Parts: sequence; C-alpha cells; structure tokens
Amino acid sequence: MKAKQKKKTNLRNIVLSLLLVTVMVCYTGRVFQLQVSNRDYYMAQASGISKRVAVIKAARGEILDAYGRPIAVNRDGYNIVFNKAYLDEDKLNDTITTLTNYLDNRNLKWVDNLPLKLNSIAFKKDKDDRLKMINLLGLNSYATAQNCFDSMVKRYELEGLDEMLQRRVMGVRYSMELADFSVSLPYTFAEDVGKEVMTSVYEFSGELKGVEIDTVPQRDYPGGDVAPHIIGTVGPIQAEDWKEYKKKGYSYNDKVGVSGIEYAYEKYLHGQDGEITYKLDSSGNIVSSEITKKAVPGNTLILSLDKTLQSVAQKSMAKVITGLQRKNPEVSGGAVVVSNIKTGNIIAAANYPSYTMEEYKKNYNKLLEDKNNPLLNRAFQGAYPPGSAFKPAVASIGLYLNKVTPYELLNCHGVYDYYKDYRPKCMGYHGNLNIVEALSVSCNSYFYELGRRIGITDLNKYCLQYGLGTETGIEVPESAGVLAGSDYSESIGSTWSAGMTLQAAIGQSDNMFTPLQLCMYTSTIANNGVRYKASLLKKVMNYSLTDTVYEYKPTVLNKIKFGSSVYSVVKKGMLSVTTEGTGSAVFDHYKIKVGGKSGTAENPPHGDHSVFVAFAPFDSPEIAVSVIIEHGLKSYTSATVVKEIFDEYFLKQYGKEKDPSQDKILK
Repeated sequence: MKAKQKKKTNLRNIVLSLLLVTVMVCYTGRVFQLQVSNRDYYMAQASGISKRVAVIKAARGEILDAYGRPIAVNRDGYNIVFNKAYLDEDKLNDTITTLTNYLDNRNLKWVDNLPLKLNSIAFKKDKDDRLKMINLLGLNSYATAQNCFDSMVKRYELEGLDEMLQRRVMGVRYSMELADFSVSLPYTFAEDVGKEVMTSVYEFSGELKGVEIDTVPQRDYPGGDVAPHIIGTVGPIQAEDWKEYKKKGYSYNDKVGVSGIEYAYEKYLHGQDGEITYKLDSSGNIVSSEITKKAVPGNTLILSLDKTLQSVAQKSMAKVITGLQRKNPEVSGGAVVVSNIKTGNIIAAANYPSYTMEEYKKNYNKLLEDKNNPLLNRAFQGAYPPGSAFKPAVASIGLYLNKVTPYELLNCHGVYDYYKDYRPKCMGYHGNLNIVEALSVSCNSYFYELGRRIGITDLNKYCLQYGLGTETGIEVPESAGVLAGSDYSESIGSTWSAGMTLQAAIGQSDNMFTPLQLCMYTSTIANNGVRYKASLLKKVMNYSLTDTVYEYKPTVLNKIKFGSSVYSVVKKGMLSVTTEGTGSAVFDHYKIKVGGKSGTAENPPHGDHSVFVAFAPFDSPEIAVSVIIEHGLKSYTSATVVKEIFDEYFLKQYGKEKDPSQDKILK
C-alpha cells in the first residue's frame, strides 16, 4: 500500500516539474520575443513612433514611331502638392488662400472638383457630381446649391471670409476630401506650374508648411501636330470610371488615357507606383523616410506610324485643300491613310483640318464649335461614298462569279437602257469595252450592267470579305461604314429597288466607307485577296528600351479565294488607270508603276467628293493609300496627295538617305 502511494507521489511530482519547465520555456520565449525579435516595434511604440506609407508616382510610358522618333514623351513638370505629414491643419485655409491668390494673379489654375459654379451659388450641370457632393456632406437629396454652400462654410470653418474666397477655399478643401487626402495620399493642388512658380514656392516653403513641389513626368509632344487624333489625350479619371480604376490599383489623382492610343494601350503605358515609408513621432513630425518599393515606369509603345511620312501626308492634305478652298469655299476637309500591305500596319493617317496638342489643351471649346469639325478623326470615323474607287471590288466579284470574262465587250453609248423606267447616264460615250478598259476610263454603263448581273446579295456578300461595311479592327474608335442594300434600306424605312443596285455598283446609293476601310480594301486587292487586320502597334518595350514586352503579330482576317487570275485582270485595269486612264494626268511617266482607281463621289446637294486609292510598286506591292477630299470635285486633286506620299516613301525617305531594312529603334 505504501509502495503504491509513493509511486503516485513521484508521478505527481514529475507532472508538476514538466509543467513548470513548460511555463518557464514559454516565459523565456515571450521575453525573447519582446526584448529581441520585436524590440524595434515596442521601442517605437514606447517612444510614440508610427509609420505611414506614401505613394511615389510612376512615370507613364512613352510613345514612339516605328523608327524610335518621339511622338508622346515625358518631360519634367512641377506640381504643387500638400503633404499631410508636415501640413499645419490650423493654418490650412490661410495656406490655400495664399496659394490661390498667387496662382490667380498669374492666370494659372488649380484643381477644383466642386460642382458649384465659381461666380454664383449654383450647381454645375453634372448631376452625378452634384449627388456625390450632397452625399459626402450628408444632406438630403433635394438640397439646394445654397444648402451645400452653407454646409461647407461650417464644415471647413470659412465663416470669416468673403463669399468669393469661401468658394475658392471650399473648392480646394472639397477636392482634397474627395481624393482621400492623408499622409499616405498626398494631394496635388496644382499641376505643371512651371519653373517660375516652382522657384517661388520653394522660397515660401518656410511659411507654407506641408506645401511641396513634386517633380513629375508630364506629357510632351515633339512636333505637336503629329497624328493628334490617333495619339489621343491623357487626363484625370472620370467619376463614372473611378470604381473600375480603383479595382486595378489606381489612385484618385492618377492620369489615365482618355482617348486614342493613350486609352487603347493604358494597360501598357500605366506604370506601377512605388512607396516611401515615413516614421513619425508622437507629435506627427517625420523622424525618417525610406523608399520601400521602387516605382516602375510604364512601357514604351513603338507604333507602326512613320513620323516623317505622317508629316508629309498632313502637309500635303493641307496644301491641296487650302489651294482648292481659294476657288471653292465648299471644300471643307479630307483624310489620307497609308498601310503596309504585308502586315496591315498603318504607317500614316492624316486629317484636315487638324489641331496641335497645345491647341487642344488651351482652346478645346473653340475646336469643338468649329463648323469644319477639326476634332473628327475623318481617317477612321468619317464615312463617305466611295464613288468609282469601289469598281475594282465589283470587277473582281463579277470575274469570280463568271458574270463577265476578261475579254467580253460591253457597249456604252452614254445611257444605260436595260430598264425602261430607269435610264442612268454614263459620264462619257465609251463604245465597246472590256473590263480592263472599263476600269481605266471608269465607265459607269459597264458597271451598271455588271452590278445588275451580280445582284446586290452577292455583291454585298463579297464586299464584306473586303472589309467594306465592317470594322477593320484598328485599336482606336472607327466607323463601320454602310454597305448599301435591302438590309440597310429597311433599317431607315426605305425600299430597295433594282435601280439602287445599279447605283451601288458604281459606289453610290447608300454606300459609305471610311478612308481606312478603302485603304485596307485596296491593300487586299494588291495582296491577291489576303486581308489583314488594321493595327497601329509595332511592339511594346520596357521604359528603358532594353527588353521587348510584346510584339505585334500581323493578323490575317480572311483570304478571298478569287484566285490570282482574277486579281491579275483587276490590277491590270488599275495600272491602266495611272498610265492612260483617269489618273494618268498625275501618274503618267511616273518613276514607279502604280495601280490606282479614281472616284468622283456624288454628295448632293453639295459638290462631289474627290477619291483616289492606289498601291505601289505595282509588281511587288508594299504600301496602299486612300485619299478623300470633301467636295474636292475632281479625282486628280486626291491623286496629287497620293503621288506626294509615294514620292516621300519611295524616292526620298527610302532612297540613298535611308535604308528601310534597317528597322531599328533610334532613341
């Protein structure tokens, strides 16, 4: 009995000893954690030290042409920024007053997102912004502008200021609140203020605590006017888009692509912001700072555009159109598109009238109100009747469907009289013609008959394969155009008739195509039926141009199986246009053989549009061009622009001075 009791006592002692050892180990580990592992943390806590993380803005990627020449690049700009870590909250209204007075005296602007007018207590037009303000202020949905104004006077302690100054200060305070201003998120008060202002702010830095100058990349456009419709613009995030951008990690003050290439390739151009970590004492003073995450600039886009050729296209269009306007004020604008036949890449796309980026920033409303609409990207979004430039498509379809042979003669005696009740005229009396001759002299009677034989259903079936009446796939906004036919007629409440088929076959009726579509269609003919997706991108590289991030691969959209024999006949007709037909006045005896087609597109009650499409060199096509001049009357006016583009591409830029095979980034 005693032995059993002794055994139990020993077991109890052992258990107690193990428990004691376990407690001591845990205690020792905890002491180690407190005194060694987390020493810095607890010492910081004891001394009142805290950490705040702020954003370091990443540079936006740049945009270069196919040869590395700058189109949209970065320069150093100066922003006035409020840093909450240093800002004296008690003097914030005084600081804002000083800065707004200073900038106002120099006709400079600051950020003000308050949806109240500047010169009267009234709402601005945007209802969404108004509701956002009312919600932020905690007011009823029916609150008036005066209610909102009075609420902010109290909210921001503005009682002692006059009404104009109250509106100024509350505009800044509201914008700061909207942007979630904090130590982690400094507030940009004014952007790109220039060196003079930057220097002055530095001089007043002792009096304006927490007001700093940030050197940030700003968009710069060397040349200014190079393809502004295509490059697009950068701007603040719109209220309706903020939720989506926030999900992607953007900050409220970030700049994003708003239009054009800037918008289309935002995912590549936007960099990754870095972080700087501040240590603050118990009084909120910064003890130290450290960059804990480096900013990664956005990628650089290498476009397929050739900056030199683009400039030539723009100047040529301007010269020809302004010359025509001296004789005919109705001539209002035009566009030209140049594509690489073997890739679908666009190497030039010019509009007239146009604008510079500086004009866009300073005089946007004036551009918007201009009756000639310089903001319209005519090259991609302007839809025009193609006139006789449409006839090569009709010829190829007719040959493929055996509706005509290369040698069959059709008679033109000035009037097409197949129908008794509809007898459209031709522009001449051409006699008996084969299909090559009909293309050369652009005989309407021939194509009335060919269009009748084909019928509108088959005509449209194959025109769609050429990309007419459908989008090309270009990265920026474009018009799909209109393919004339019963479907479209029904959509506008009209009835299709046999006579309309005749007009459709000569590029009239409801046919409306963009210069881009006409260029890609011409390229498809030159390429024996291979149609490429249109693209403005060549490649994406990292910011320092050392690594390729993405390289564009040419995309074949479809292959029209008409066969080389069909295209040989059609292209022979297009060659005849430039050597002895309607385009010979411009291209006869030209150094390079050119396939082309003129068009004089009726546009009642106004003057006819001038249209010309072409490809060259004829025997081994490299580029295709389309030109439209609004109310330009005669097709040779467009052909003049085409010739100047060929001069630059084949005879100047790619002559002895430059070898196009040396496709290197020059930057």
